[in-house]
Amino acid sequence: MSFWRVLLSILCPPLAVIDKGCGSILIVFLLWICGWVPGVIAALVILNNPKS
Repeated sequence: MSFWRVLLSILCPPLAVIDKGCGSILIVFLLWICGWVPGVIAALVILNNPKS
């Protein structure tokens, strides 16, 4: 996980997970709409997952 990806996940979480698939983008986007903190946490968890 690079510094720029972490910075992007803090500023705009859906853009940070754009290469992880449509489902990840949708989940992060919905959480981001509900609140900024849940979206950031979800994006960081998805980016930190070594299997994807």
